[in-house]
Amino acid sequence: MANTSSRTLRLLSLLQTHRHWPGPELADRLGVSERTLRRDVERLRELGYPVGGARGTDGGYQLAPGAVLPPLLLDDEEAVALAVGLGDAAQRGIEGLEEASLRALTKVVRVLPPRLRTRVDALRAMTVSAGGSGPAVAAGLLTAVAQACRDQERLRFGYTARGGAPTEREVEPHRVVALGGRWYLVAYDLGRHDWRSFRLDRLTEPKATGARFRSRLLPAEDAVAFVQAANGAPAPYTVEVLVHAPSSRVRRVVGRWGTIEPLDHDSCRLTMTSTSLDWPTQALGNMGAEFEVLGPPEFAAHVQEWGARFTRATRAPR
Repeated sequence: MANTSSRTLRLLSLLQTHRHWPGPELADRLGVSERTLRRDVERLRELGYPVGGARGTDGGYQLAPGAVLPPLLLDDEEAVALAVGLGDAAQRGIEGLEEASLRALTKVVRVLPPRLRTRVDALRAMTVSAGGSGPAVAAGLLTAVAQACRDQERLRFGYTARGGAPTEREVEPHRVVALGGRWYLVAYDLGRHDWRSFRLDRLTEPKATGARFRSRLLPAEDAVAFVQAANGAPAPYTVEVLVHAPSSRVRRVVGRWGTIEPLDHDSCRLTMTSTSLDWPTQALGNMGAEFEVLGPPEFAAHVQEWGARFTRATRAPR
């Protein structure tokens, strides 16, 4: 499947409803000609998907009833690239992507043979990502911990805290968090009878015990807030600004570090999350466009302070 087009994947998703699709209707849904549709159907058949076809007035296509679909086919290089890419995506800081990428990574690594897992770990260890510069964590360790969180299964592992001696821990795992280039496990420590956050690069040999547990109430808004509080990190600001410039121009300045909502051809709403108010202020200055601060009040005051400082710097000397 790795060599098929996105259009062919869309065709497969439609056929998997197992309904009969008239050729013209199916071609229209895909935005292609019937001739192109026939080629795409043949491509699926070559890959082992049992697509039936009929000619005539009632002609069309349908996936064979009760058919067992072949698995996703990837060669070694594609499987390694997919696992490394998912691990990197899970640390990109894009809202909604981290958890989905981690779930997908868990599924992929579980079916990789040991020889490919070793290649994945080696490549991730030797690759520098703009998403973070923290220590590398083996994909197998990461997915084992994530799976225990998902299954609500107690976990045992070795752990060495900063400047401390190695210890053995048994926990009720809650969530895996990617923050500041590092991976953390938020869990209830059964030996210390309290919540803890554990850096995964200091964690060794995680083993699921088979014992299930009922979720406890986390003493924080969410797992990210818990890790931030445990590490003394300041709470991030969510800055919202109305920028009087096209969204494409704003995107060139902020890249993936902001969410942009186009309002019309010449304006957009920009949302940025940062623990420092200096970076959003500098980014807005780099745009060379008029803007209006929508919130929070701390950011409005910060921009005013910067503006006053620049104004004082341009006053003629007395």
